[in-house]
Amino acid sequence: MTEQLKQKLNDSKVLRWSVLALVAFTMLCGYFLTDVMSPLKPMLEKELLWDSLDYGFFTSAYGWFNVFLLMLIFGGIILDKMGVRFTGMGACLLMVFGCGLKYYAISTTFPEGALLFGFKMQVALAALGYAIFGVGVEIAGITVSKIIVKWFKGKEMALAMGLEMATARIGTTLAMVLTVPLADFFGSTDEAGAFHTNIPAPILFCLVMLCVGTIAFFIYTFYDKKLDASLDAQGLEPEEPFRMKDIVYIKGFWLIALLCVLFYSAVFPFIKYAADLMVQKYNVDPKLAGTIPGLLPIGAIILTPLFGSLYDRIGKGATLMTIGAVMLIFVHTMFALPILNVWWFATIIMIVLGFAFSLVPSAMWPSVPKIIPEKQLGTAYALIFWVQNWGLMGVPLLIGWVLNSYCKGPVVDGAQTYDYTLPMAIFAVFGVLALIVSLMLKAENRKKGYGLEEANIKKESV
Repeated sequence: MTEQLKQKLNDSKVLRWSVLALVAFTMLCGYFLTDVMSPLKPMLEKELLWDSLDYGFFTSAYGWFNVFLLMLIFGGIILDKMGVRFTGMGACLLMVFGCGLKYYAISTTFPEGALLFGFKMQVALAALGYAIFGVGVEIAGITVSKIIVKWFKGKEMALAMGLEMATARIGTTLAMVLTVPLADFFGSTDEAGAFHTNIPAPILFCLVMLCVGTIAFFIYTFYDKKLDASLDAQGLEPEEPFRMKDIVYIKGFWLIALLCVLFYSAVFPFIKYAADLMVQKYNVDPKLAGTIPGLLPIGAIILTPLFGSLYDRIGKGATLMTIGAVMLIFVHTMFALPILNVWWFATIIMIVLGFAFSLVPSAMWPSVPKIIPEKQLGTAYALIFWVQNWGLMGVPLLIGWVLNSYCKGPVVDGAQTYDYTLPMAIFAVFGVLALIVSLMLKAENRKKGYGLEEANIKKESV
């Protein structure tokens, strides 16, 4: 009965794709703030006197509460118990509050010597805001994943997830491309004639975007309420009770979680430092340094839906993940080697990374519902995101510490220079580990028959 009713509601392409557009836009706004500080790293060091350790501490804050307070785990359980409306709106409000605190910290001048957690007051408060935002955006991510499964199961699920990820990557692209121009546009000249960028301006822009994204999700809740009311009207039998052990004993699930943390540890923390890498190694103008890393999400915008549609129609999900891991190793090895330190080579390598960044997520996220029952997807995605957040928290701090301790060069025009060879080698190691895990997952799929190599679209639904 449940499946028949879902078919009736989901047969309306306008309805299900409208739902996708609303929740994907919310994630776009979230990803904008996630990466907005990346192009600002040189300015933070020059104008706010941060160093790489401060920046690494700040970026690591994204996963503090998700990892140590288990907020993602609780969020996933709440999602499965309370539903997408309650969980999603709560996540949106956390994003807005966290962004507001971050804006306050960056836009305020604190007394010299004021410390919190052993760091500058400004750094610590900005990190606290980012940590609160991190809880919101990660819970929003698992909520949206469950929404897509709810509306697209048995249909174009991988394509829908690919399009949602592509839309979210637009937020990353905007962060890379618009952040520095916004900071420059709202900058000012002091009495001595020196120009100062307005670092808080792009963060304020993000805050406005997050408010709009929250409104978009609120509109979605009316669609969801209508669906739930229709299901209740059918007098459906209750599902089996939720049991955590149904998830934790599945080896294939944990292999996907491990692949996720290894792969994303070599991508998202890299994005945090990519603009600075372009300046330090490839001599790109700081005002344009975000443009080349901006190609990464642009490529994902185009390719993730393409690979998702491919997975929907012909399968080969485990194979796609393995190919993506191989490409990841190649990219970071090229960035680590002292060859062709020119902007066009960096551009080519970034485009290749865009392919890898599209291959793995387009196959990884739609594979989870093939292993985990739908009633437990919220908790399953939460566990994967929780494992992922260990990397998103620890790796940026590791890279910041490595840069600060072992990679410093001379100070040029008031700015600290760095040698990125060692950090890129660390990212390449994560790629190697991701490849090993992807091969293990492929072997486990052959053994257990999860169907990761099979198409998502069922013949009767075409």
